[in-house]
Amino acid sequence: MDMSTSAKGQAADGVDAQPAPTEYTDDRCDDWQNSSDAFQAFDRVLHGLEGKITGGISPIAIAMAGFDWAAHMANAPFHRAELAIDAWMCGLRMMAALAGVNEIEPAADDHRFVSEGWAKEPYRGFMQWFLLAQGWTEEATSCLSGVSCENGRIARFVARQGLDMFSPSNIPWANPEVIATTLAEGGRNLFEGAVNALTDMSALATGSPPLTRFKPGRNVAVARGKVVFRNELIELLQYASTTGTVRAEPVLITPAWIMKYYIMDLSPHNSLIHFLVAQGFTVFCISWRNPGVDMRETSFDAYRSDGFLAALDAVGHICGDVRVHACGYCLGGTLLAITAAAMARDGDKRLASVSLFAAQTDFSEAGELQLFINEPQIAFLEDAMADRGYLDGKQMGGAFQLLRSRDLIWSRMVKNYWLGRGDEPNDLMAWNDDATRLPARMHSEYLRRLFLHNDLAEGRYLVDDRPIALSDIQVPLFVVGTAADHVAPWCSVFKIHLLNPGEITFVLTSGGHNAGIVSEPGHPQRHFRIATRMPGTPYVGPESWFECISPQEGSWWPVWTNWLAARSREEEIAPPSIGNAAAGLPAIDDAPGSYVLER
Repeated sequence: MDMSTSAKGQAADGVDAQPAPTEYTDDRCDDWQNSSDAFQAFDRVLHGLEGKITGGISPIAIAMAGFDWAAHMANAPFHRAELAIDAWMCGLRMMAALAGVNEIEPAADDHRFVSEGWAKEPYRGFMQWFLLAQGWTEEATSCLSGVSCENGRIARFVARQGLDMFSPSNIPWANPEVIATTLAEGGRNLFEGAVNALTDMSALATGSPPLTRFKPGRNVAVARGKVVFRNELIELLQYASTTGTVRAEPVLITPAWIMKYYIMDLSPHNSLIHFLVAQGFTVFCISWRNPGVDMRETSFDAYRSDGFLAALDAVGHICGDVRVHACGYCLGGTLLAITAAAMARDGDKRLASVSLFAAQTDFSEAGELQLFINEPQIAFLEDAMADRGYLDGKQMGGAFQLLRSRDLIWSRMVKNYWLGRGDEPNDLMAWNDDATRLPARMHSEYLRRLFLHNDLAEGRYLVDDRPIALSDIQVPLFVVGTAADHVAPWCSVFKIHLLNPGEITFVLTSGGHNAGIVSEPGHPQRHFRIATRMPGTPYVGPESWFECISPQEGSWWPVWTNWLAARSREEEIAPPSIGNAAAGLPAIDDAPGSYVLER
């Protein structure tokens, strides 16, 4: 039946004939798709520019949190009335403080008001008023029914950041220490502070870190060794033995690639690698490449296959058929836990033990860093990374600084610019300034699969398209958390006890995420707690664990090397050769290699 006959039939039945729908050709669809892609590309460029201004923080995520808080506050008139009463009471306390009554004291970890001058008027009054206002603001942004936990954290964070800007400690004419120093030095401190400010501005404008006397291979990262393996992602460093015999089982260190490897090999006196070698261990360490745009599609799993497993294969060719003590720090520890679980699933028994330093495996309580991990924030970061193909290390460092802005931003500004003292450079600070980049794909997968969805702890993490479970790891675990860690809070690190039923030796050491790990023997004011949970032992929560375990003075490093020795063969062997040319692993270059020097 032709088209005209069909139309006549429809009209005879009383139904209006309709024109046939327009069918877009493939060329028109392609043109529209290309146009849509172009518009989205413009949005990504815009978001990239926004990210440079905001330090990688999504303004949409901040706005959504503010709207959530404001909308629920608008719908809570009685709570607003309660806050108004509290504000009135806060005002009365401020008046009492003006009359000399000591209404409030700074928190123990608030170091902005430690100078003796804050005990005198009118500075004591300035401090009291600010602390009372700070307390009221914290109350106003907390405990508001209906606001999501995620948005509540962001609202409190933004309010705290805004209020901290106006702390009297940051205002030179309200800070007694700045006034006293200016009078005593005749203003020289202000001149030196201006020089410090110009130096920092120059470094910011050129994109280079301030000049420092610490350089890898010169006075940091100087442990003697060779590069014995190199691929597009890693260099594997093998260190020269300093003892006549060594343990049969070598140690393979997997550092984080968020920063460079040599936090494990700072100055000779505080080098963990140097310490391990001196205790009779053959030590290997991965040095990650600093990625550029060419590595934008490098996946998280590539760090497992082309990183740790490639290094483990090389260690086997050099040291023979022996099991390896694997150690991972921070993100490198998370990678090691994932790899160890996959190896256990697949029957790969090359590991003798697993040591995790400040490494999370359950991200449900990942601390203040969760402020920057939600869907709007990750989508914004993905757009910001799309143009360059990586996340700049300065953006990552800026996020960490915001978490401790009182100490790392405002107090530093007062010391450097108003007091004119400047920073006394040390090896750890130099390492912290030596930032690296993160491949776009890897960073997105890491944030989504681990931080946002917590796939590893909840059994959804896939390796080679099959799930893994940390409960499969059957080798002993040595896990270190640090007491003042804002990146991997120790209670979060402690959750490995819920994910693995085997032998776990847990250490809680003083210090933060970095300084707690760099805890060499002889370092003053260091202490730690340690206990071993054997298989079949009932679970004890972190708070109860802390109360039951007494602190020990000193460094945890000797305890760890003794733990490794106890899980090694008793007989020692001659040190293996550096590299293995016959197996295609000749000594390529002197340590620290070339990847660590990439900027």
